[in-house]
Amino acid sequence: MINVNNLKKVYRTDEIETTSLNDINFKIDEGEFVAVMGPSGCGKSTLLNILGLLDKPTSGDYEFNGVMASSLGGKQRTLLLKGNIGFIFQSFNLIDDLTVFENVELPLLYQKVPKSERKQKVEEILKKVDILHRKNHFPNQLSGGQQQRVAVARAIVSEPKLILADEPTGNLDSENGNDVIEIIKKLNEEGATIVMVTHSNHDASFAKRIIRLFDGKIVEDSINEKVLAN
Repeated sequence: MINVNNLKKVYRTDEIETTSLNDINFKIDEGEFVAVMGPSGCGKSTLLNILGLLDKPTSGDYEFNGVMASSLGGKQRTLLLKGNIGFIFQSFNLIDDLTVFENVELPLLYQKVPKSERKQKVEEILKKVDILHRKNHFPNQLSGGQQQRVAVARAIVSEPKLILADEPTGNLDSENGNDVIEIIKKLNEEGATIVMVTHSNHDASFAKRIIRLFDGKIVEDSINEKVLAN
């Protein structure tokens, strides 16, 4: 599904050149659950943005689902992104003026899914993440854990091939964080491919594979034997 070769990302200003990613190489197969770890500033979020087609590498190749995504223009990247990639962020990024149902419905509206089909899909996904009973509420009427459930539902309602999660439990207490990571784990068990950036060793323990970055380079790419044993 993902094939990254000699990936490099450099940010330049008039006076400063900063290398965020330097000679990154890895593959991720369909159905894997990969945690990306490392200290702040090591390039984790930059890598996730490139995998999510929100940014382009300075050099190197990124192949997604058989398409050489690193060579695509902005419009082509947007077309490839829709329906193929779902995002879960640390900040829930919900639209305050829309209900839970309307927030989750948005990706389907962009894809021009018929209204009757949208209703069924949204309610199925809200039930899946145990927030259907709050479908007519607004984000400010929900707890942090409930808001993240809505964000997860929005990320998966279009059944994307790849789910990218950037510190998905970072704004939650331990109980709600555990609930969200269990949802993500279950999505993977059902076949979703997941790449998750996290500082949490607990969250990373659910992943089947861990990639560690330091100063923009991969310093470890290892299998989580405990997960595979289960």
